[in-house]
Amino acid sequence: MPVTQTTIDPRWQDSHGWPHWLGFSAFLLASGFLIFMAGALVVLERLPPYPLFKSAHQAGHALLNQISGYRDPVDTDLWADARRADRGVTIHNAAKAYQGYTLYTSGHDSAAFLVDMDGTVMHTWRVPFSAVWDESSAVAKPRPDPLIYFRNAYLFPNGDLLALYEGAGDTPYGFGLVKLDKDSNVIWKYLERAHHDVEVGSDGRIYVLTHRIKTEPIKGAHHLEMPLIEDFLVILSPNGKVEKEISLLEAQVRSPAFSRFLEWLPAFAQQDPQHANAVEPMEADAAVNFPFAEPGTVLLSFRSTSLIVALDPETENFVWGTKGPWALQHDPDLLPNGHILLFDNLGDLGPSGTSRVLEFDPETHKITWSYGGTREQPFESNVRSEQQRLPNGNTFVTESDGGRLFEVTKDGEIVWEYINPVRAGDHDGRIPIVCGGQRFAPGELENFFAAK
Repeated sequence: MPVTQTTIDPRWQDSHGWPHWLGFSAFLLASGFLIFMAGALVVLERLPPYPLFKSAHQAGHALLNQISGYRDPVDTDLWADARRADRGVTIHNAAKAYQGYTLYTSGHDSAAFLVDMDGTVMHTWRVPFSAVWDESSAVAKPRPDPLIYFRNAYLFPNGDLLALYEGAGDTPYGFGLVKLDKDSNVIWKYLERAHHDVEVGSDGRIYVLTHRIKTEPIKGAHHLEMPLIEDFLVILSPNGKVEKEISLLEAQVRSPAFSRFLEWLPAFAQQDPQHANAVEPMEADAAVNFPFAEPGTVLLSFRSTSLIVALDPETENFVWGTKGPWALQHDPDLLPNGHILLFDNLGDLGPSGTSRVLEFDPETHKITWSYGGTREQPFESNVRSEQQRLPNGNTFVTESDGGRLFEVTKDGEIVWEYINPVRAGDHDGRIPIVCGGQRFAPGELENFFAAK
C-alpha cells in the first residue's frame, strides 16, 4: 500500500516548521503549571491572598448549600431515617416511671410540645421566625420558616417559655431567642445569633450561647485561620437585656492549660474551634459539692475538642476543665452529689450503638453509671441530644437522631418511651429529630395549669 504523507500548510507553521497551535498549547500548559504551583504555595504557606481565596470558597460553599442542598427540609439534618414504625408512647411502666409532663422540641417546627405520660399533647407553643424577625436581627436574610426550628426551650411554672431558634443550611446557624407567654405571644426577643442552649439562674438571669464569624486574628493565637466561628457566653437580665458578653475563644486563649487544645484541632473543627453546645450556671447548693468552683461559675461544653470547662464570669477565665472517655459530648449536668452527667455522642465503641449517657466523678474521673443501649434496643445519636437526672433516680434521655425520648432506671430498664409521631418522605420513612426534652412533675406546672 502506498504510504500517505501528511503535510502542514506553511501558514500554520512557525519559523522552525512547528505548528503554531503546538507552541500555544505548550505555553498554556506551562502557564497552568506555574499558576498551579503558585496557588499551591499560597495555600500551603498561607500567603496572601490565601485568606481572600478561603473566605470566597467558604461563602460560595455556604451559598451552594442554601441554593441546592436545603430546599426540602426533609433532606436536612433536622430529619433522620425512621428506625421504627412506632409513634407516640410505646412503653409506660407506671410503677417505675417518674410521673409528670414532658416538654420537647422537634426539628419539623418552630414549636414546643408538652405531653402527658400517655403522649397526649396538653399544650403547644408555636411562633415562626418570620413573625419575630426585624431589621435589628443579626440574621440579615433568614432561611424560610420550614428550615427554622426551636432547638431548645426553657419552661417557667406560669407557662412562659424561652425558645431558641436555629436554621438549617446557614452558617452560623443560631437565629435568636424569644420569650413567649403561655398563649405564644412574644414578651421580648433577643435577635443575636443565639444557639444550642439556654438556662435560667435562681436570680432570674438568663444564660445563653451566641456565635458569629470572626475575621480578625486573635492575639496569642495566630495559628487559628480566619475566618472562623467565635462562641460567646451572654448573660441577659430577666427582661432580655444584655448584662455581659464573654468571648469564650478569647477566654480559652488566655488560659494556658486550655489554649493548647486550640493547637490540636481536628480537621473538621478548624473553622469551628470550640462549638460550644451547653451552658449551666452553678447555684450555691451545687457548687458546694463541686471542688473546683464557686457559686456563679458556669459549666460549658466544647464539642470540637470534647472538653468540659468551668468559667468564672467575673474574671472571664477558665477555673477548671477536663477531657475523658467521651467524644463530641453534649449537655454536661452538675448533679447534687458533685458528679457530672453527660451525653456521650460518639464514645461508645460497642455493638449497641455509638452513644451512651455517662455519670462520672470529676475528682477521680471514675465512671459511676452509664447507659449505652443493647443489641435489641440500640442507642445512637451522632449530634445533639441531652439527658436529665430525675428525682426518683431514673434518667430521662433525649436521643435526637432517633426522634426518641425515654426514661431508664439505674439498672438499664426502659420504663417510658416516646417516639416522635411526625413523619414525612417516601413511605413516611423520615422522622424529625427531637432536639430537647425535659420531664416536669405536675406540681412544678400547677400555676400554669391553674392559669389556663
